[in-house]
Amino acid sequence: MIERIWSGNSWLYILLLPLSFLYGFSVLVRRISYKIGLFRSWKASVPVVIVGNLTVGGNGKTPVVIWIVESLTKAGYRVGVVSRGYGGTAKRYPLVLTPTITTIQAGDEPVLIYNRTKVPVAVAPKRTDAIKILLKNYALDVIVSDDGLQHYALSRDYQIIVIDGKRRFGNGWWLPAGPMREREKRLKTVNAVIINDGSPRKNEILMVLEGNIAVNLLSGYKTPVTELKTIVAMAGIGYPSRFFTVLENKGLQLIQTYAFSDHQSYQRQKLILLTPNNEILLMTEKDAVKCQSFAQPNWWYLPVQASLNVFDEQKILSAIKNIINNYKNICR
Repeated sequence: MIERIWSGNSWLYILLLPLSFLYGFSVLVRRISYKIGLFRSWKASVPVVIVGNLTVGGNGKTPVVIWIVESLTKAGYRVGVVSRGYGGTAKRYPLVLTPTITTIQAGDEPVLIYNRTKVPVAVAPKRTDAIKILLKNYALDVIVSDDGLQHYALSRDYQIIVIDGKRRFGNGWWLPAGPMREREKRLKTVNAVIINDGSPRKNEILMVLEGNIAVNLLSGYKTPVTELKTIVAMAGIGYPSRFFTVLENKGLQLIQTYAFSDHQSYQRQKLILLTPNNEILLMTEKDAVKCQSFAQPNWWYLPVQASLNVFDEQKILSAIKNIINNYKNICR
């Protein structure tokens, strides 16, 4: 129902408009308070790159974070990542991730980023706390924040907004009448706007998520996803139908699809019931990090990578590298 309201296909959003105006007013007041100096943003001793969005739900931020981290690491820079750790229930924050930290403690996205990149990752409700503990324990050149565009308590040096190219901004209203955290004009204040699929508009950079190799959760064995042929598919992300469409476009036969809510936790027995005849169960990597401890032989996941035009890649990376190098020169 909420997706229908936010998409603009239902008039019920009108009933929620008073709450939306209240939300929008509070966001405006908070932002102005930081702008005029009533509140002060904390500035780290290294550059901070924010990868965020204007709407709730999965827009493709995490693949962008991973792409930036891997690219900068390959170029020789020491990178750390911070996140709010949505869904995590750690007893103490800030929490620095280790191989034994679970998604229950840290949330699914930070664990996914940590597993993929192997760089220092910390989570905390206040991202400034996460940055401080990383800088205390590691010699880093740059911090990348997974989300945090609206976290004005943290000063930032480079901002990226990721847009879902299919859903874009829905009906355009603030929460809860619509999906917006901030209005569309916020796009003019950031350094780069990346659109995940769809048709890019002026000054937007097109990104495609590519994934062709499936990985077995239990054994780690890899194979072209097209070799799986007939599957049961599940996805607990912001936009599950996109995952299913990708699989169908690859020629896979989907016996059944199961869409779960974003950040959903899973139980072994519940997922086993999805494949009563021991069919192949294919899931997203975000789901896989939550199922690793009780994985079954017939469970697979499909990692994806952010793919941008080479020119756009270099434009973003060069700008970030210049900021890092300028910081280093100042500190000499």
